[in-house]
Amino acid sequence: MKVIKNILNFYIDGFKNMSAHSKKLWIIILIKLFIMFFILKLFFFKNFLNSKFDNDKDKSDYVIEQLIN
Repeated sequence: MKVIKNILNFYIDGFKNMSAHSKKLWIIILIKLFIMFFILKLFFFKNFLNSKFDNDKDKSDYVIEQLIN
């Protein structure tokens, strides 16, 4: 538990000591990551395998077939 607390303190202190310009850049990076991984996934990357196949065996067979061909 103490290790986790030390790691968190390390990053918190580092963020506090950054310049204002650096903080703005990190905020932009975090916003872009949020958009890429959450917003785009919700609207553009549907769960294709779950809609086409019922079990894991069929899903894995399809993926292997697509990788080979």
